[in-house]
Amino acid sequence: MADFQRARSQEQREIRRRAVLDTTAAMLEEMPVGAVSLNELSRRVGLAKSNVLRYFESREAILLELLDHAWRQWIDDLPALLDAGVDRDSSAEQRGEQYATAVARSLAERRILCDLLSSQAGVLEHNVSAEVAARHKHTAVDNVVAIATLTSRYLPELGQRAPQLTAAMIMAIGAVWTHARPSEAMLAAYRADPALAAFKLDFETSLRDMLATLTAGALARASS
Repeated sequence: MADFQRARSQEQREIRRRAVLDTTAAMLEEMPVGAVSLNELSRRVGLAKSNVLRYFESREAILLELLDHAWRQWIDDLPALLDAGVDRDSSAEQRGEQYATAVARSLAERRILCDLLSSQAGVLEHNVSAEVAARHKHTAVDNVVAIATLTSRYLPELGQRAPQLTAAMIMAIGAVWTHARPSEAMLAAYRADPALAAFKLDFETSLRDMLATLTAGALARASS
């Protein structure tokens, strides 16, 4: 736990902001988004809760900033992953399957990004000011455009439907992540009843199948 004096310069304030973000990121390595509390964050970072709120207006504002950072890191890494996973000499149908597989595989290794995305609309975009909400949404749109532009390199047949596909993919990521993380009660039900166990989702497999379906549909609509 850090022991901070009151920040008196812009540089000191930025150090405090960075400490809050880094501490929250470390907490997300240990626990899901829903378990991150301002009280525990304040204790770990060594600031009073009221002081944490000097730098971020709410817990959700902190998490939205971390979501943007994780999203941008993923976008930075995607070109190499898609280059390795998509054969540009293949048919559009094959490239669509390869694209879905590469994206799902990349996200299976990014638990924090998936957890934040699954909480974005239902949790993180609440309890923030209109200013923070607008800033986040502008950034999110930029991220979708960046992924759509990248997607078009591998699936040029999508044309103007690339942004639509990307937006649908982002929503699918959050939905599949949520359903692939069942409660303890549901896990117990799966263990007790083999018939129910068939409904337990593997995140990467389920996401790959959903992304492949979305991509195939977008390609079909683009060609019609």
